Amino acid sequence: MEFGIAFKGDLGMPRMVALGRQAEAAGFDYIWFFDSHILWSDPYTEVAVCMEHTERVRFDPLVTTNPKVRDWSVAGATFAVLADMSGGRFDLGVGRGDSSMRVMGRKPATLAETAEFVHAMKTLVRGDAIEYEGSTTPVQFEWTHGHELPVWFAAYGPKALTTAGAHGDGLVVQLADPGLTTFFAS
Repeated sequence: MEFGIAFKGDLGMPRMVALGRQAEAAGFDYIWFFDSHILWSDPYTEVAVCMEHTERVRFDPLVTTNPKVRDWSVAGATFAVLADMSGGRFDLGVGRGDSSMRVMGRKPATLAETAEFVHAMKTLVRGDAIEYEGSTTPVQFEWTHGHELPVWFAAYGPKALTTAGAHGDGLVVQLADPGLTTFFAS
């Protein structure tokens, strides 16, 4: 069994680094950072700093806001850099973007958009060329080192779980909402 700890973007850098070191020393396998740019600070700088102060633990945004927040080529480049700088200790947690999108009064991504985003991120981080979102020119990062990006898919409900099973390598299930707990209990 593997264990992880999640950080919100409100710890401050010295405390976050200290907690990251302690989590690794205590045997945790993952350090996840909340990624909802309206609610918390951007996690990717924090992930990079924590990576520099650890050796074994894996990192993951839990979960990256969604395919609608960042241009996919920018997101892919960020994820490829984090995978490269950590020697492959970066995973991607992805969801439809309920928190940040709803705070802005916008709709989350569809499951199809999220699945396409996952495919694009895996392809870009690996260093392969891809056309996405109707682009006419393939995008490729020739500088990345062929990392296989593990993807944790945040999902609940039959359609989302089916999409997660088809496109993800792992599943993030949020059970704090009483309605979700009832759904899984039935």
